[in-house]
Amino acid sequence: MVVPELRPWRVAGPHVARVAAAVRPRLARAATVARPRVTRLAQAAKPQLRRVTRPNTIKTWQYTAGAATAGLALAAGVVSAAGPWDATGQRTAEREWAAAQQRTGGADHGRTPRTNTGGPRPAPSAPTVLTGLGGATTAVQAGPKAPNLPGGKALAGVLGPLLKDPGLGARHTASVVDVATGRPLYGAGADQALIPASTTKIATAVAALSALGADHRFTTRAALEPDTRELVLVGGGDPTLTARPNAGGWAGLRALAADTAAALHKRGMRQVTLSYDTTLFTGPQVHPIGVNPNLAPVTALTADEGRTDGSSSGPAPRVADPAADATRKFADFLAQHGIKTTAPGPSKATGRAQTLATVSSPPLSALVERMLTNSDNDIAEVLARQTAVATGQRADFTGGGRAIEAQLKKLGLPLAGAAFHDGSGLDRADRLTAGLLTALLAKSGDPARPELRPVLTGLPVAGFTGTLSSRYADGAAGVVRAKTGTLTGVNTLAGTVVDQDGRLLAFAFLSSETTDPAAAQKALDKAATTLASCGCR
Repeated sequence: MVVPELRPWRVAGPHVARVAAAVRPRLARAATVARPRVTRLAQAAKPQLRRVTRPNTIKTWQYTAGAATAGLALAAGVVSAAGPWDATGQRTAEREWAAAQQRTGGADHGRTPRTNTGGPRPAPSAPTVLTGLGGATTAVQAGPKAPNLPGGKALAGVLGPLLKDPGLGARHTASVVDVATGRPLYGAGADQALIPASTTKIATAVAALSALGADHRFTTRAALEPDTRELVLVGGGDPTLTARPNAGGWAGLRALAADTAAALHKRGMRQVTLSYDTTLFTGPQVHPIGVNPNLAPVTALTADEGRTDGSSSGPAPRVADPAADATRKFADFLAQHGIKTTAPGPSKATGRAQTLATVSSPPLSALVERMLTNSDNDIAEVLARQTAVATGQRADFTGGGRAIEAQLKKLGLPLAGAAFHDGSGLDRADRLTAGLLTALLAKSGDPARPELRPVLTGLPVAGFTGTLSSRYADGAAGVVRAKTGTLTGVNTLAGTVVDQDGRLLAFAFLSSETTDPAAAQKALDKAATTLASCGCR
């Protein structure tokens, strides 16, 4: 969802003053009436998850609807405010606009309205209820045991039996870390590398944000070669470029065509030779898994991720050549503005080419959020390549993996046993440890690393957004925020919860050799819910 920045009211003259004077008494009366309601709502929003204090009190699935509202506020509220984020983990304009419109949603991340009426509705947007973490602590360094910090023995007593669930298969590992201090609280094979599936995207997000910065944008441009009348559509590696009539805040191919046509008309040109340039990336475009509805061929120029069914997330049929498809659509849009073109073909813009028009993506922070919320493989693979471009690696699958590993090494993260062969986690040769995943999440909460905050704010919210929208309907909806991972025989979950003592905890659960995906998901969700309800000291 793209939200306009709010502007302060301006007094237009005496008429506005008269209206304000007339309205003021009504507003005062309304506020008097509303105060008791607000008080009751605040009381109802307190967390109601049953506290777990001993191994024999693991039944934690009952809680009131108020926990959903409180859980969203807690999960976002304890994230340190920095960069473009306020103390709720949201952009200030987005929160205030949502409240002004009296919309439901909280941290909604632009998802489409729910169609599953059986699940919980989004919680109302609300102002900050908890202060963010201060700058005095560093999220990646271990320190003395903080007050109310969960104890390792207590956590082992609570989580240990849950992680022995047969649904988690023959191999499973776990890690829990306190985000404020970086202190490891629980580990079961935490340094054992397993197939991470889509939790790999957490590593991709951290690497891309650290290499490029949260405010970086990717630009698509139309360039005219002098004296040849060749118009080149130059791909800048924007995975969110769209050809839809309503761009929805993303870079629009239609807008680029309109501006390009206007520039050509000024030059008295009505016909051009059209070509496209995808040379920003190199190497094979098709992922090692082969042609697959989960991922289009990876190229520096694509529109709507090459989808042919109008969808914006999830598996979908894809075009075989996204760059050619995007350029044909660009040609159609030029024709609507009176510009004739030849059939497009591949080319490379020279250094003499004159840029006629450009469109740029939203900031990288928004792309990371969309990637994590929807587990978007197309964005993930492009961000791996963009990280390679930014760090001087070859911009292909192998180079992207090397670039991710190099960036994480610079951040001082524990990489023993890790292996990166792509950015999405679709490659079964990828390996991550539970300890690395929790370290990545803790690093993203480090007040000294504000550019990494979208890694936390982009995590799907249980029962509400993205890949968790249909999970936790009878569990900790709104309380757990986590990235899912699913391949055949592999089920993983990594994210954050706020425990009953108000501590922000990062967790990672990895399981391999599973035989029942539904049972594995249920076991993972129950472990995360139990952690959220824990007062384990």
